[in-house]
Formats: sequence, C-alpha cells, structure tokens
Amino acid sequence: MKIALLIIDMQKIFLEDKKEQLNVEGACEYINYVAESIRSNKHLVIHVQDVEGADEINSESLAIIPEINVDQQDICIRKEQSNAFWNTELESILIENDIKLVIVAGFAAEHCVLFTYNGAIERGFKAVILQNGILSTKSDIITQTYRDRNIISYNVLPFIV
Repeated sequence: MKIALLIIDMQKIFLEDKKEQLNVEGACEYINYVAESIRSNKHLVIHVQDVEGADEINSESLAIIPEINVDQQDICIRKEQSNAFWNTELESILIENDIKLVIVAGFAAEHCVLFTYNGAIERGFKAVILQNGILSTKSDIITQTYRDRNIISYNVLPFIV
C-alpha cells in the first residue's frame, strides 16, 4: 500500500513566536522521523503551505520552519483554504502516485489538519493523524482530535511501510 505524509502549515508565520509554548520541537521530532521513514521506503512526503492573503504577507514568513526537514524529493503545494484538497493539485498527485493511506500532521489540529483529514476521507483515501505530530494553540484540542479520529503512532510505521 502506498502512503503519503501530509505536513500541514508548519510555517514561520504561524509558529515562529509560539515554538516553546506549543512544543513545536517535540512535534517536529515525530514528523521528521516519520517523514524519513516514508521517504526511505519510496512513499511520498508532501508539505502544504497556506498562502491565503500572501499578497499582504512577507514571503519569508510563509516559509516552512527550519525544524522541519524538507528533502529535495518532497513535494510542496500551496493552498488558500483550510482543506488542502480544495482547489489544489493534492488529490491528483495522490491518485497519480497510487496513494491509498494519508497520514496527516502539522498545524493547527482544529483547523487545517482536521479539514484536510476529512477531505482525504471524503475523496476515498484512508486517513490517519500522526500521534504527537499535530499542534494547536488550544491545549484541549489535541486530545479531542485523537479521541475522535483514526491515529497512528510512529512506531507502527515500520510494519506498514
């Protein structure tokens, strides 16, 4: 089964001044570990960047935070809506690469992560959220997200990739 890791909105504009408060370093450790496992087994890593309102925003602030490892083989797409499938090439990229399982990670659990997770399911993909790989500015949201959705732990990956 082909797998894609979707890393959502891990950008300076959202996280630069919240790194300690949100434990960004901890989430990045899980995301980077899973990304490397996905890459080394010839699956896809896709970075999704929110560019809504980019005309008024410094382009440097839209960059992915340095704690996230971006490899030259990774795919980067831009979105203007919360759901990374909406008006983007994401679905066609997944179909072209015969992806069946989508692992969603990133920021913010209650917005873009959740909407992209739901978008994957609506389009017929199996979807899971990476445990310890999502962030939110609201402390209770992460627990709620795990409680109500399919999740995957990083230590399960070697058995499915």
